[in-house]
Amino acid sequence: MSKHVVIIGSGLGGLATAALLAKSGLRVTVLEKNEQLGGRASILEKEGFRFDMGPSWYLMPDIFEHTFSLLGEKLEDYLDLVRLDPSYRVYFKDEAVAPVDLRSIVEEDKKIYEQLESGSSSKLDEYLKRSKYQYEVSKKDFLYGNIDSPLDFFTPQLLLEGTKLSVFQTMDTYVKRWFSSPFVQKLLQYPLVFLGNSPFNAPAIYSMMTHIDTELGVFYPKGGIYEITKSLVAIGKKYGVEYRVNKSVQRILVEGREAKGVQLEDGSEIAADMVVSNADLEFTDRVLLGEEHRQHSDRYWNKRTLAPSAFIAYLGINGRVKGLEHHTLVFAKDWKENFRQIFDQPVWPTDPSFYVCTPSKTDDTVAPPDHENMFLLVPVAAGLEDTLEIREAYLQKILATIEEQTGETHLAERIVVKELFSIRDFEKRYNSYRGTALGLAHTLLQTAWFRPKTKHSKIDNLYFVGAGAQPGIGMPMVLISAELIVKRLMKDTSMQALTKLPDLSNL
Repeated sequence: MSKHVVIIGSGLGGLATAALLAKSGLRVTVLEKNEQLGGRASILEKEGFRFDMGPSWYLMPDIFEHTFSLLGEKLEDYLDLVRLDPSYRVYFKDEAVAPVDLRSIVEEDKKIYEQLESGSSSKLDEYLKRSKYQYEVSKKDFLYGNIDSPLDFFTPQLLLEGTKLSVFQTMDTYVKRWFSSPFVQKLLQYPLVFLGNSPFNAPAIYSMMTHIDTELGVFYPKGGIYEITKSLVAIGKKYGVEYRVNKSVQRILVEGREAKGVQLEDGSEIAADMVVSNADLEFTDRVLLGEEHRQHSDRYWNKRTLAPSAFIAYLGINGRVKGLEHHTLVFAKDWKENFRQIFDQPVWPTDPSFYVCTPSKTDDTVAPPDHENMFLLVPVAAGLEDTLEIREAYLQKILATIEEQTGETHLAERIVVKELFSIRDFEKRYNSYRGTALGLAHTLLQTAWFRPKTKHSKIDNLYFVGAGAQPGIGMPMVLISAELIVKRLMKDTSMQALTKLPDLSNL
């Protein structure tokens, strides 16, 4: 009889792991503490509005296609993808600079860069060439590998090409070598926020993000990001995965070097031959494993650099809102101070950069007719004081800024649905350490072999999947993380993506 795998948590990493292992011949049970599957990629439905609660950017389409192909599926059978045009709009809080629309069409985007900095369009060609190279080398040489030691990461190829990969300089330093305009610098640096980091301490290898959104494009699955969750669940069910919601795991049961199963909140136990945790890594280490079996000390966790938390507002607006695209970014005027208030001296940002997702611009199924679905997200430091009064005041601040930038009026009076979600909610709903929205930031010392591994160092059959583990943050990365679990089980130490799934039924 096939061995039984219990997966704790149903984020996209957990769901992808479940589908991959089930198709490989194992019996899989997914346990989710909340009322619905999906983890951060779940939905909020209210009065005809459907809000994606977390991820909203569909990037790196090649990674999604690979995962679906590995599962023996065609992505287009599950997702109706729309390539966004423009990919996103950017407002600078500076009257001298008009908003710009980036289209992920290189020749068109070069015109935007040239307007912001004379001579930058030719520099962008070379920058994109480097960015594409970084992305392709990353995919080929380390994203798809379990990196357990420096020798796994610093391969001869990476050492040979190290200067091109720019591993040992910050994004801020790297971008300023190429471009002098602060507006161009902001365009190239802001994607790091989606990796939970600041350009002042993120390694410049993440300049690959420019290739990702400029040349690979920005997409949207009709119906919303939750369609990805539904797709992975449907594929998992096809191979016999059992999904159980409202099942909070209290303890991973361990004997010696072996996980024996899990204990639920009601005291019942579920036996397992293997356990995979898709829960927050700090919560898994300190709470689910307890003092006896944890890998890391309190000092270790206290010294981690956390990705930001977020202030999120899910808003249903009566009438259309002008001046916004599907994705809209509003950049702080004092760029460095904004990041300092998130990462170095944490306070609620006084002049925040923020993001607005308005999927009703693309998809008329996510809001009632003549209404707008608005998702506002402001990166804020994890661990801040988070009260209802602070949230309400901050919402008014952000709405006033949107009105100032777009020329829209009376937004607050037109709100018909409002739900606010922030630091305390991340802690409660996702057991997230200090309310971080994403987990461990991608600093140099929290990347590659410095990042938590996908396997427990002392428990032979306990694995970790998701944004906290290798390779890191983002929907494509957690799909790769799921594949790394499969590679662990088949003892594949290569750095290349799998071309087919193994038969693990006799594991």
